[in-house]
Amino acid sequence: MTYTKEKPTAVLLITCPDRQGLVATVADFVYAHHANILHADEHTDPDSNLFLMRLEWDLDGFDIAFAQFAQHFAPIADRFGMCWRVAQSTHRPRVAILVSRLDHCLADLLYRHRIGELRCHIPLIISNHPDASRLAEFYNIPFYCTPIAPENKREAEAQQLKLLAEHDIQLVVLARYMQILSQDFIGRYPNQIINIHHSFLPAFIGAKPYHQSYNRGVKLVGATSHYVTEMLDEGPIIEQDIIRISHRDTREDLIQKGRDLERMVLSRAVRWHIENRILLYGSKTAIFS
Repeated sequence: MTYTKEKPTAVLLITCPDRQGLVATVADFVYAHHANILHADEHTDPDSNLFLMRLEWDLDGFDIAFAQFAQHFAPIADRFGMCWRVAQSTHRPRVAILVSRLDHCLADLLYRHRIGELRCHIPLIISNHPDASRLAEFYNIPFYCTPIAPENKREAEAQQLKLLAEHDIQLVVLARYMQILSQDFIGRYPNQIINIHHSFLPAFIGAKPYHQSYNRGVKLVGATSHYVTEMLDEGPIIEQDIIRISHRDTREDLIQKGRDLERMVLSRAVRWHIENRILLYGSKTAIFS
C-alpha cells in the first residue's frame, strides 16, 4: 500500500481532572519547543470533572526527538495528574479484520484502505467461513479461515490469537463477525477491538433483526459502532447513524439501507481510531474533529 506524501505531525491526547491553566500550560510547552500548533480541541465533562484534549502540531522545527517526548512532558503530566499518550501521524497501525459470511463492511474497508483513506496496514483477514476469500485475494491480503463450532471454539480462538500476535496487530475490526469473543480475547486487546451492529438492540435480538423490525413497521434503521468490552454490545459508542423508513419500503429495502449504514458507520469509527481522534472516559467516548 502506498500513501500520498503528508506533513508529519504529532498528536497528544490528554485526560485529567479539570483545573485552571491546563490549556495554557500544554500550549506553552509545545510553543517553547518551537512547534506550530495545527489543531487544538478540548472538552470538559461537568459530571466527572474531567478535562479532555487533543492537540496536533507540525513536527517541522520541533526540537524534541519523538523518542524523548515522554521525559520532557512527564513533569507537566505529573503536575496535573494526566493520563496521556502521544502519536505520530506517519505511524500506520497494523489492523486485522474479522468477518463471517456478510462481506459488505469488509469490502468497504478494503476499498477505503486501497485508496488511502484508511492509513493503516492490513496484514491479514480472519474468518470462520471461506466466503470472503475471493475478496481478500482480489486485494492481495492473506486470508485465514478458522471454522468455529461449539466443540472447538476455544481452539479456534487460540489459533486466531496466535495469528494476531504473529502479525503484531494493534487494532481488531469486527466487520460483521458473527461470533462472541471470549473474555480472554477481549482482555488481550483492551479498547482495541471495534464492532458494528444494527441499532435495533435490545428490541430485536437474535437472527434476522431486519425481518423482525419490518414486521413491526419500524420508522428508523440505524447502525452503531463501539469498542468491544466484556458486556456484550455495551462498549463505549464511537459512532451511530440512522435513516428514515417509509411504509413503502420492503424488507429488502430495510436490509439494503441497514447495510449501507453499517458500512459508513464502521469506516468512520475505524478511521477516527487510526487518526487518534478518540478519547475514552468511563463508558463514553469523545470524538475530536
